[in-house]
Amino acid sequence: MSSEGVIMSNTDKAKPQADDKGLSNLLGISKQTTDKIIANDEVLTSLIALGQGDKLRQFDDTFSVAGEFINTAGKVAMVLSNNLHQPANIGIYTPNSDKPIEVTDPSQPCAFVIGNLDWYAVKSLAEGIDLYRQLTSQGLSVTILVSINPFHFNNMVKHFAEVKQVIVTATIDKKDELTQPLLGVNVKAIITTFDLLLSFDNYQTLDDILSDPDTIIKDLLAEAWEKLGDIADQHTKATPYPVEAWGKDGQVLREALTAIIYHAQVPPAMAGQCMLGALGTIIQQYINAPYALGDKFMPASLFLLTEAESGGGKSRTVDFTHKELFSYQNDKRKEYRTLLDEWLAQKASTPKKDLELWLLENPKPKQTILLVKSGTIQGFLDNMLIGNTTDIAWSTAEAALFLSGHSLTSDTAKSNISQICDIWSSGSFDRLLSPRYDTIEQNSMNGVRFILDLQGQPPVIAPALNDEAMNGQGLLPRFLFAFPDNMNGKIVYNTDERLDAKPEQDPRLQAYWQRCRTLLDPIADSVDRDNEGNIIRFNMPFKDRQARKALANYQTDKESQLCKGSKLEKYASYARRLHENASRIASILAYFDGRRFITADDIHRASLLTDYSISERMRYTDKPQAGDNDAQKLISWLVNYCNRQSVKQLAYSTAQSKVTPKHLRQKHNFELIAEVLESEGYIKIITNGRARAIQVRPELLEAR
Repeated sequence: MSSEGVIMSNTDKAKPQADDKGLSNLLGISKQTTDKIIANDEVLTSLIALGQGDKLRQFDDTFSVAGEFINTAGKVAMVLSNNLHQPANIGIYTPNSDKPIEVTDPSQPCAFVIGNLDWYAVKSLAEGIDLYRQLTSQGLSVTILVSINPFHFNNMVKHFAEVKQVIVTATIDKKDELTQPLLGVNVKAIITTFDLLLSFDNYQTLDDILSDPDTIIKDLLAEAWEKLGDIADQHTKATPYPVEAWGKDGQVLREALTAIIYHAQVPPAMAGQCMLGALGTIIQQYINAPYALGDKFMPASLFLLTEAESGGGKSRTVDFTHKELFSYQNDKRKEYRTLLDEWLAQKASTPKKDLELWLLENPKPKQTILLVKSGTIQGFLDNMLIGNTTDIAWSTAEAALFLSGHSLTSDTAKSNISQICDIWSSGSFDRLLSPRYDTIEQNSMNGVRFILDLQGQPPVIAPALNDEAMNGQGLLPRFLFAFPDNMNGKIVYNTDERLDAKPEQDPRLQAYWQRCRTLLDPIADSVDRDNEGNIIRFNMPFKDRQARKALANYQTDKESQLCKGSKLEKYASYARRLHENASRIASILAYFDGRRFITADDIHRASLLTDYSISERMRYTDKPQAGDNDAQKLISWLVNYCNRQSVKQLAYSTAQSKVTPKHLRQKHNFELIAEVLESEGYIKIITNGRARAIQVRPELLEAR
């Protein structure tokens, strides 16, 4: 019932009437339950022990609901809540009795709520109390929703599922009885072989049960929808990835790429982008890459942007490509902790009068950090200015942290973009700081290297690629792009070959990892260092004039494609960076192979990767993977509208009258495209009498 419901107080003396004051005032004249009424009732004693005593109330009166008198003498009123955690109903419980709990207004969906976090729904107080005890004893924070009337269980679950996901449990023999009435509701069903509480009694934990191969976990909201179809035009499929750019069969990098594609089960472009990120992070500290003309050199840093859906394989791939990087950084972290503890101990034991001189002679140790997964542009720039890092990579599967972060969307976005571009081009930047930065003395920095290795979902990448500032100021033209097709439905787990695969014993990966570790921890005489032990970067030369001419030829070829009507006419800022990225990639590949020069073949292989990148960038604009054809435009508009209005569906007529672009509003166009979206599982068209509504697939809304 609502707080203005039909419950009313009724005694010989005048009391507040529910019709006038509502449930809240009725509860206001109740009092805490007494020891006498609780007596030795196991349910009430257990609820109080679990901290739920404030939901147990006692009345002195008899009150009526819709003219029916309810005797509360010797009974306990249980406060039942709605999905907003507001009192909504009262359950009348008779202690030490087998009488069913009487709900004063059965029409109101509600529950007795035990706890305040993850929602588990059950059909009885005894089961709820036991389940709450078991789960909290395992260190889990949960909430139990008890349907006082088991016949109203499904309505109660649906009511609470309007707010957030509800968890229900059942044994496999009662699976359909549980799941069928709740299909299409925001519910997670845990289906077990044995009763959950019985398993707990046998000393199993929830983790044990969930990891049991016989346990079934169902998302009943997702299961109500057909498999998501493909509405992209076939000619927008990904550009073939040039695996030959990584060398010939038998060579370390080519074999590593093949092994990673197999073990991670990802598209070649995903594996290649992650390898570039790893190699660039390791090698940018050692070398500079050459320009084709003159004796100038540039950083070997790379900016990478890869599109993939959540679960698209980035994490699996990085586990292979960055394995030695992670291991090296963990070793350095432990080493730093030891040095810092020693330094702090020596500092503490130094007399105060000698401390200033001691600090000058014994600076605080600095931690070696080559890559991080999260941060801000301002944070990176500040740490460079105070000397905490000179060579670092920002490697993240959440591209929004960078592309949609405050630094690129605030009033200072253009300044920040300019500084990032300067770091990519020359390894230096100038930054005029506010006077409040009194702890940072530097306002410019030279000799720094910064890798950006970003992966994100289409809703994040699409706005960035159309951002005028990021394009116009040259940030995006410095990136290497990959928008591979996903592997949905193509990944295999259950073959004997897959089950027996041991990637850590794959000789192809072992050779790659061994070379990475050697580069991370080089022998003393393999790199030059200055008097303070800092690495002096080696300027990678061309092996011969043929190699230098190969890069000049590539640069000239791209320039020729900028003429009016030519392939790269609209991509001048991108085309003029291709030779720089080609030189950087060639330098990295050569250095990995143990060579201290670049050959014409290195340039050729590197140019295959830069050509792939510009092809992907052009494809994204000219034939984008999302939002170009009419079906994609309509679903994009529907998703954006629902997100703005915080709804999951809208009237069919509203969508047809408001959708943009306007040509989709024509009756024939709209009906045809809506039919396509429904057949491919993106929407449902619900008819109720003469009214129609469009319901959008829930996970499409969650992804934005």
